[in-house]
Amino acid sequence: MDTMPSHDDIAALSYEDARDELIRVVAELEQGASTLEQSLALWERGEALAARCEEWLIGAKARLDAARAAAADA
Repeated sequence: MDTMPSHDDIAALSYEDARDELIRVVAELEQGASTLEQSLALWERGEALAARCEEWLIGAKARLDAARAAAADA
């Protein structure tokens, strides 16, 4: 996990990048080879990545809803 960026970088990740890293984090946690401290850090990062993905999805839904409303008004 030496290449894992800090939590501060998560806000700059695209949806795809956050999702792909979340997949890697889950896979590493499922392997169970990490120490307790590493597992906790991975879990926390995974939670932050999941929240970032949710932000993107909520934003995408809002954009779709706005586009639909604009189309309905036209």
